[in-house]
Amino acid sequence: MSFTAAELAQRIGGEVVGEPTVVLHRFAPVDRAQPGDLTFAENELYFARADQGAATAILVEGPATSTRKVLIRVSNARIASAKVLDLFFPEPPLPPGVHPTAVVASSAQVDRSAHIGPYCVIGEHARVGARAVLEGGDHVGARCELGQDVRLFPRVTLYADTRVGDRVRIHAGAVVGSDGYGYVLDNGAHRKIKQVGCVVIEADAEIGANVTIDRGALGATVIGQGTKIDNLVHIAHNVQVGRHCLLVAQVGIAGSTRLGDYVTLAGQVGLAGHLKLGNAVTIGAKSGVMNSIPEGEKWWGNPARPIHRTKRHLVALEYLPELLKRVAALEKRLGTSPVTESPPAAPDPTPPA
Repeated sequence: MSFTAAELAQRIGGEVVGEPTVVLHRFAPVDRAQPGDLTFAENELYFARADQGAATAILVEGPATSTRKVLIRVSNARIASAKVLDLFFPEPPLPPGVHPTAVVASSAQVDRSAHIGPYCVIGEHARVGARAVLEGGDHVGARCELGQDVRLFPRVTLYADTRVGDRVRIHAGAVVGSDGYGYVLDNGAHRKIKQVGCVVIEADAEIGANVTIDRGALGATVIGQGTKIDNLVHIAHNVQVGRHCLLVAQVGIAGSTRLGDYVTLAGQVGLAGHLKLGNAVTIGAKSGVMNSIPEGEKWWGNPARPIHRTKRHLVALEYLPELLKRVAALEKRLGTSPVTESPPAAPDPTPPA
């Protein structure tokens, strides 16, 4: 698909500096761009490379000028790049209809404009909204509700009673609504606590590949509007995730924890159960969070602490080997020595025969 510089500028809210009628055929990074391509530059270093490169036009923010290239000036090059990618690389449309190999319960309601791909299963009393896409091998359990423009990539499993809002995207291998991890010790055995709740995924959320989201024990596990979940994340039963949160790969959230809006959890963060994280909290990578966190704070570490405290602890650890040498030297000068003897052994608790 091709656009003139003027057409692109109009669609993304930019301004053309140079020839507006030049035709652009592709959107490419600086090191691969060819004549006829558009590239982008979000800082001075990238702009210098782009200006010397082969691309015909540059998507740029700020006051940069060029005598060699057509510029499309925008307020934010990264946001504009996301919009341009949608224009140059639209998802191929899939025709409405139900594939002959799909199994759709007689009581299910599937909108005529929906695309139901091969080997999909749609359970009793499920509802699939307008323009929804089930690509193939998807399982939609009984009484599930899918809104408009939902897209399930291959092999997504939605257990019964899952509710999915408009424009939600769920990637391959995700499992939504499986049983929460609930057991009680009964006469030496772990008795299962039946999980009878559901999962609610609100509009415009995106769920990555191989994500698992457990149903609530009695109520709902909720993923808030606009939240984006990366691959390989686990969310336990009764968790409440707020709006527009970012959960990066391999995050794990234990049961009944609540996240406010705009929370960011970096890669491999683990949250203990029954915690509360306020709005706009940020947790650094590989952190283990054992405490509730007030709104707006940044924590990091294992166990996680406010980030400034963790950094001070790390700096102090760097000085520890030298400090030990200095203490040993001081003890030598004073004629003392550190305790090297082993502590006395604990008494044997076993009674004599």
